[in-house]
Amino acid sequence: MPEDEQAAVRASTPGGTVAVGDARIPLELAKSEIDGLLTTLVQKGGSDLHLRVGEPPVIRLHGEMMRIDGKRPLETDMLEAMLQSIMPERNKKEFAETWDSDYAYEIEGLARFRANAAKERKGVAAVFRVIPATVVNVEQMQVTQEVQNLCFLTKGLVLVTGPTGSGKSTTLCALIDLVNRSRTDHVITIEDPIEFVHPNKNCIITQRQVGVHTQSFKSALRAALREDPDVILVGEMRDLETTAIAIETAETGHLVFGTLHTTTAASTIDRVIDQFPADRQDQVRTMLSESLKGVVSQVLLKKIGGGRVAAREIMLGVPALSNLIREGKTFQIPGVIQTSRRFGMITLNDALIEYVNDKVVEPKEAYMKAVEKVGFLNQLKQAGHDVSFLEASEEFGGAGDKPKEPPKPGGAAPRPPLKR
Repeated sequence: MPEDEQAAVRASTPGGTVAVGDARIPLELAKSEIDGLLTTLVQKGGSDLHLRVGEPPVIRLHGEMMRIDGKRPLETDMLEAMLQSIMPERNKKEFAETWDSDYAYEIEGLARFRANAAKERKGVAAVFRVIPATVVNVEQMQVTQEVQNLCFLTKGLVLVTGPTGSGKSTTLCALIDLVNRSRTDHVITIEDPIEFVHPNKNCIITQRQVGVHTQSFKSALRAALREDPDVILVGEMRDLETTAIAIETAETGHLVFGTLHTTTAASTIDRVIDQFPADRQDQVRTMLSESLKGVVSQVLLKKIGGGRVAAREIMLGVPALSNLIREGKTFQIPGVIQTSRRFGMITLNDALIEYVNDKVVEPKEAYMKAVEKVGFLNQLKQAGHDVSFLEASEEFGGAGDKPKEPPKPGGAAPRPPLKR
């Protein structure tokens, strides 16, 4: 277990209690409660555990929110004690100052978890995401050979993108594992927090956590250039400076993997370029056209019969696409991807329709995850699939096959009642 997590487990007030306001709750009781809930999460095969004051614990199972049977609503003192019993000291200070904190927690022999603690209307709240105890591989993740080939490049930028909860970290884990098994290099990962722990195989792996081993992504990325790296993973390209260093690093002889919260290859390129001031964007387009070797944009879908599967849009850095990036014609990228299947590229819509045709996912599920919905609806109709789900959909106001305008940012679709 990493040193900061060992400190979290040991953390307590004198006498083996956790101080919460005027109350003192036994450390072992609080830790036993949270460990028990996390164990239930893993045993049921869930992906996330949600804890809220005044609500029973809830898990996300195959994308659906479900209450844990037999659990009563959580009280403020106990929930705060549960979180305090496992939270590293630096995160306790951060939470006290900012009311938000991210950290990792491990139950040895069971799993690691990515945790977020926050304050909300009723009090404290937390979400724990399961990180599998063992590193996943490209075979398990069904990563195509063309994407696997990116792991053998000596330099360039590879971006894995998607919305929160789309499995970006898991896909990146599989790619780094392939590097680790197939190359004899030095790999540096910069993460917040460290999720998958990579043992050295054929490579030497250096894993650094922001806030524990380094102050920020950009400072760690700068330092990495002096640490004889061959491959660098940047967990999140959050700001202009980190993005700029990542592009320059990829240009100067290193293979760089990074992530963004974008949903398509074209929007990924636009997001990268738009981070820069207008007077630098032409230069960045040129640099990106030369250094960007691949974009994998993915979403997670519920499978028929249970479980989830990733659908991926894949763009590879072929000359035609490099020219479009250089010329600022990203709106033409989807068309080039669509006509470049022979190179291993595929649009998200085409990846989705394949799952529907193969009866892996329902048409409605694929439609809801499509980014370009009008085009995907036409694909469903052309393939002879039933699209009657649109007629009764509140999202489209009974407008049949004519989707409304996309919801404005900040809008939220109505959620069904929690299942028991």
